[in-house]
Amino acid sequence: MNQLDALRQWTTVVADTGDFKQLSISKPQDATTNPSLILKAVQKAEYRPLLDETVKAHAGKPLDEVIDRLLMRFGTEILSIIPGRVSTEVDARLSFDTAATVARGERIVALYKAEGIDTEKRLLIKVASTWEGIEAARLLQQKGIRTNLTLLFSFAQAVACGAAGVQLISPFVGRIYDWYKKSAGAKWDEAASAGANDPGVQSVREIFNYYKQQGIKTEVMGASFRNVGQIQALAGCDLLTISPELLAELAASNAPLTHALDAKAAASGNAEKVSYDEAGFRFALNEDAMATEKLAEGIRAFAADAVKLEKLMQESGK
Repeated sequence: MNQLDALRQWTTVVADTGDFKQLSISKPQDATTNPSLILKAVQKAEYRPLLDETVKAHAGKPLDEVIDRLLMRFGTEILSIIPGRVSTEVDARLSFDTAATVARGERIVALYKAEGIDTEKRLLIKVASTWEGIEAARLLQQKGIRTNLTLLFSFAQAVACGAAGVQLISPFVGRIYDWYKKSAGAKWDEAASAGANDPGVQSVREIFNYYKQQGIKTEVMGASFRNVGQIQALAGCDLLTISPELLAELAASNAPLTHALDAKAAASGNAEKVSYDEAGFRFALNEDAMATEKLAEGIRAFAADAVKLEKLMQESGK
């Protein structure tokens, strides 16, 4: 049994890509996308027609609506290949606007429904884990719209998401690792900070254990991996969303894989329940320099890629 098949014994494998033609190789259950992945995909010759066709079919419509239609187009292509769910992201520029995030999420759902997709079973709306985003997710969940809270770097964000009853969270393992490695500089010891000692892995393990101990139903999906060691150290997490390159690396290895995270074992712990009001959340996030910096950086990067996608659409429509 290769490591990818071994991982599937305990964890739902999710593909992190907009390159849906690769999905038939790794055969994931679910798939996730984001503006950066879609931008990367439409710059390839085989996917550019999707952008051009979408722009042409909806000429004269507001640009933000055309972008949502493009995201939906990729999502429906992905859903034609995988058996599970696809995550489609709300524009990161709305990360601090609860009402606008709710409205955008509802519109994306409506677009999928118009294509005959069972959105309750097959769609997750991705929202940034700001206070406003988490509140938007709470409202969307109350409307029966399932959410995936992304750009999650801290325990405080995870606690707030669990309290909001979101469907799933995506803690960013690799970006946490990046921050600590950069912060340590020449003092960084790669071997000593690998596997179970990786700061990104430790963050996900803390969240996973807390959720299981508190009986929180929100799914934990580790994301943003830099190497297979991080994935191996989180075998047993509810879900892991993995790039096609790392999926191929796992599939090529027959080395033994250890069951690292165990929900039943975690549930036997006795961690004290934590809760935050808005002021408490903002202060806890502020106290975490890594999470504050990476959240802001992530929103800026996704917003910048959304602007680049808009420019490609404008050029296509000329």
